[in-house]
Amino acid sequence: MSKVRIAGFNVSMDGYAAGPNQSLEHPLGENGPDIFQWFFPTRMFREMIGQDGGETGPDNDFAYRAMEGFGAFILGRNMFGPIRGEWPDDEWKGWWGDNPPYHAPTFVLTRYPRESIEMEGGTTFHFVTGGIEEALRRAREAAGDKDIKIGGGVATARQYIEAGHVDEMHLAMAPVVMGQGEPLFAGLDLRAMGYRTIEHVPTARATHVVLARG
Repeated sequence: MSKVRIAGFNVSMDGYAAGPNQSLEHPLGENGPDIFQWFFPTRMFREMIGQDGGETGPDNDFAYRAMEGFGAFILGRNMFGPIRGEWPDDEWKGWWGDNPPYHAPTFVLTRYPRESIEMEGGTTFHFVTGGIEEALRRAREAAGDKDIKIGGGVATARQYIEAGHVDEMHLAMAPVVMGQGEPLFAGLDLRAMGYRTIEHVPTARATHVVLARG
């Protein structure tokens, strides 16, 4: 049976999963790249941006696991781009260029309707105005027997965790503090929700922790 998963989600030591003040110049928020330092050197990331080389090892293994085996993705509006409010036009098609890394139907939560966008490599962005339940229903239909990834951002991940929909989470805990930003787990009692650690792999750049319910 397919699972709803969060994977490759970066978190600082003080619990922030994105920096403050996201913008076109700071897509990860201010200081946001600090929590991605395990990911950028990997072979998987180098392949994603069309370059050769990159490191192998546990960080690279988790990077591949964070994107493979998914039949659909769900993203928040801010994860798709920096535009707020009504869509001014159809020009913005995501941060990733013509060939986004998803290669599957990808459902974007928004309050503002927009026609679907078919991209290269198998990604189609569908814009969902009916909230997290509608997005999950449509993602399940699209994914078939494959897993569904809640791709972020932080607010979207928290909504699905709070609603009890997330079966498994892979967190990459970065050895840095951010001081401010978007907290992932503030006010959430993961133990009461039934989560437990099923995998724990430290590397030089991160500590990879996998939590699952049940």
